[in-house]
Amino acid sequence: MRPYLSERDIPINLLCFQVFANGNEQLISRTWLLDPVKTQVSAAIMQDGPNEPWNGEFYHSFGTCSGERAWDDAVKYGFICGGGDAWYSRTLQLLDPGDRVRVKIPGPGFVGLGRVTDRAQRDRDFMVNTPEGEVRFSEVPRNGHYHQQFADDEEKSEYSVPVHRLQTIPASQAIQEIGMFGNQNTVCKPTTPKWRSTVERLKTHFPAHNKN
Repeated sequence: MRPYLSERDIPINLLCFQVFANGNEQLISRTWLLDPVKTQVSAAIMQDGPNEPWNGEFYHSFGTCSGERAWDDAVKYGFICGGGDAWYSRTLQLLDPGDRVRVKIPGPGFVGLGRVTDRAQRDRDFMVNTPEGEVRFSEVPRNGHYHQQFADDEEKSEYSVPVHRLQTIPASQAIQEIGMFGNQNTVCKPTTPKWRSTVERLKTHFPAHNKN
């Protein structure tokens, strides 16, 4: 039976465990009652407080801690990303070609605006454009590690979304003002008044916001 709250778009799930005996050993298996992708997507869309119609732009949190990612790489090769665990990568599935995304580095602030050109791709399959043509991202010079140690782990691997840059600025010039929107999800679809006010304030810093 599906949870009552989940049927009302409340982001809740149930993790079920089973124990099996194998001689003197005990084996534990686990499974989610609901698809965890759907549960987190609900969390990424729902926000606390009063809601209003979505303005059509997504929010992306580009984490750079521990050297896993580098904003310079994202600008050079045209992408946004997330990984290290499915919790960090699965909301990238919210994005479709043509979607507009505003990018924020947690801490420093907003650094870019882009338009999605393709669906999320696993790091080992992700191709980028170089002067020599298309090359696997894992094979080009890059400043971040992008969870390379998890390249063969579908759940923990890094995932990237190709993005056409409408306007970007260096991390050292990131825009952060009191009251601006922030969210712990890698990607979310904000419907709060704070998002609308944040976008209006960002338009003065990113004049290319009208580009397609």
